Amino acid sequence: MTSIQISSLLSYSSLSARKMINAAIHVPKLPMVDVSVPKIRTLKKAEELKSRDTSPLSEKNTRLHEGIDEQQHSTNSDALIQLYAILEAVADRVEMHNNIGEQRDNWNTLLLNSINMITLTATTMAGVAATCSAGAPLLALKLSSALLFSAATGMLLVMNKIQPSQLTEEQRNASRLFRNLQREIETTIALGKPNEEDVKGAMERVLALDKAFPLPLLGGAMLEKFPQKFEPAVWWPSKLRERKGKSQRTGKTNGWNEELEMEMREVIEVVKRKDSEDYERLGNMVLKVNKTLAIAGPLLTGIAAAGSAFVGNDSWFSLVPLMAGSLAAAINSFEHGGQVGMVFEMYKASGGFFKMLETSVESALEEEDLERRENGELFEMKMALKLGRSVSQLRELASKSASCRMEGVFETDEFASKLF
Repeated sequence: MTSIQISSLLSYSSLSARKMINAAIHVPKLPMVDVSVPKIRTLKKAEELKSRDTSPLSEKNTRLHEGIDEQQHSTNSDALIQLYAILEAVADRVEMHNNIGEQRDNWNTLLLNSINMITLTATTMAGVAATCSAGAPLLALKLSSALLFSAATGMLLVMNKIQPSQLTEEQRNASRLFRNLQREIETTIALGKPNEEDVKGAMERVLALDKAFPLPLLGGAMLEKFPQKFEPAVWWPSKLRERKGKSQRTGKTNGWNEELEMEMREVIEVVKRKDSEDYERLGNMVLKVNKTLAIAGPLLTGIAAAGSAFVGNDSWFSLVPLMAGSLAAAINSFEHGGQVGMVFEMYKASGGFFKMLETSVESALEEEDLERRENGELFEMKMALKLGRSVSQLRELASKSASCRMEGVFETDEFASKLF
């Protein structure tokens, strides 16, 4: 009996324990569900409220950045379109100057041959008239010779005034410089993101080239062929706009330092003392020769035309048209066949080239903000290439110039011998 009672008690206690365990397990589930659900809802509501509160600010910032980007893109697009328009105009000018240069070169050849043929024919007629006796044949030869000499005089006056060989060289220079500008604009477009400064610089250079190399022959637009003094040609705007660049290796200095600035000053000093002075001296000499030849040719043909009236009178006056006509043909051949006007224009262009180098260096050094200058290393390399030297040779030239300055050597011959 006792065993039966003990077993019943144990079974009862185990059942009660199971109930208690089940109650302990199942009863807390209800409050856990009720408590957790409101937490999730409140978190979702807080996130929604936060997103609602912050979305207008983010949308405003996004729209602001998009507006700035669109504005910059539209500015770059406008500048790019304008540069393409300028590029088309420059290409048209290149073709136009090429065609006009060929035309004026033909003028020089045709006028030279025609005037020489007229002059020599008139001289031959004067010589034949000197051997004829008085009569109708003598009068006809004298009149024909005088008319031909007069025609040669008028044609020479026109030809010496316009100087076709010099006009041809002007067109060659204009075509070359416009092609150079065309390549620079193409490079600016290829680098990407052109701005208004690039457009203004290109426009100023186009207008400066149009002014330096005009096309009309009449009026005040034509360049003076016989100036009082030799002056270098100027084909750039008064203020050069250099292409800006920034070097990542040199940081804020943009490739410039005090040593490079001193080097550029010394190089320009050498150019002034040596090259510019040489071209100025040669230019003045060629200008005087061209003036003398331009006066002598028409003067001799005019004398020959007047001397034709005295042919056939058995006097030494018969030699005047023969001698004058022969000398006129020789002088005309030397002036226009040798293209003395072209040589003068070549010296003007060379002097202008060195003047442009001087102006570009001065404009770069006058800019105090280094970031607004063209990159110093690139500027030095371009300067060396323009002077036909390597960068190391350019630095050596500057150091020699500085040493000559320290020694007090400023005479032209001695200065040149020490440098070169």
